[in-house]
Amino acid sequence: MVKDRDVALVLSGGGMNGILLELGFLKRLRESPLWARVGWIYGTSAGALAGALAALDRVDDLEAFCMELQPDETFRPHRLWQLPFEGLHDYTLPETIAARVEPAESLAEKLREAPVELVVCVTDVTNTEDGDADHAFERVYSSRTAPPDVMGQALIASAAISALVLPLRVGEVIGTDGGWVRNFPLGHAVENPDVSEIAGFRYVSNHQRSQGDNLARLRRRLEPFRAVPPVRAIIGELQEAEARQLRGEPPHLADMIVRLMRIAVARNTSMEERSAHDRDASVRELAALRRDAVEIARRNAAPWRRGAAAAEIEARFAAARFPFRHDRALPTMIVRGDAGAHALDSSFRAGMSWPEEAKRAIVRRGFELTDAALRRRES
Repeated sequence: MVKDRDVALVLSGGGMNGILLELGFLKRLRESPLWARVGWIYGTSAGALAGALAALDRVDDLEAFCMELQPDETFRPHRLWQLPFEGLHDYTLPETIAARVEPAESLAEKLREAPVELVVCVTDVTNTEDGDADHAFERVYSSRTAPPDVMGQALIASAAISALVLPLRVGEVIGTDGGWVRNFPLGHAVENPDVSEIAGFRYVSNHQRSQGDNLARLRRRLEPFRAVPPVRAIIGELQEAEARQLRGEPPHLADMIVRLMRIAVARNTSMEERSAHDRDASVRELAALRRDAVEIARRNAAPWRRGAAAAEIEARFAAARFPFRHDRALPTMIVRGDAGAHALDSSFRAGMSWPEEAKRAIVRRGFELTDAALRRRES
């Protein structure tokens, strides 16, 4: 690692809205002195994909890719009969990345030689008896140490929204969306002893509850075949699902999984940031306590004991052991934001599109939020 590269970037998951906001974040950082100091990028899901190109200093390629990308090139809805066996959607994003950027393994090979280290998080759903023994179902992959084929698999698996698609193979692990365990990997950056400053983007969802259009649309398509008994039964189930949705209840299991995932992601993201804040506050308070204790000893000890008393207190503080590093506080700039009025539909339903004008508005929002944060940092 180049000595001057002492800044870590942290990028959260957030789907298409999140990656566009992070694109604005990265574009603004690239104009700041922080960019040349970046030595690590920690990312999950959308943040892992954005981080891969940012680590290669290919932010322009990331922008071109995002501007062209459409929903069915990420997650394409399956036919009804496939749903119980292959998940709700076909995961088309890996093929799209390979065609328009380059294959994930090729990106991983280049990342291995890049001056910036990329670290991505994946949720481990491998069916093992001791799965929670050491890693609490989280797997962390570094572009420095993971083989390129495994690192490429990790990049793709980290963004595999498990409410939509089945998990993927990552080396010996069966992995899926890292958002379940660590959507905003701030803690990994904090624990890196070589990091002296952190800048991160945390996506805040402004999700609006679906009004049930998909269910009604499917029911209307089936109505002409109502005379067929199995179809009539399905129509009845759809009507009950619509009624549940009107009452604010999950209309079906897939919606319940989506709700649970949003809860898990929101909770672990909030806890991640709170933990880092509390750790930093504890470090600062401990340093103040140490100074005060030494000063009290100097004031109250006998003149011939002042130096020795101060030295004993310093030694005791130096020998103290805590479950976190206590010898430094990290300057941290966290930019938080949602996509605002231009938020893209995140349901991946058939026939939807993402207008370029809306995408560019979200990128500008990320840019402006970051610009304001940098101005506060400099003031």
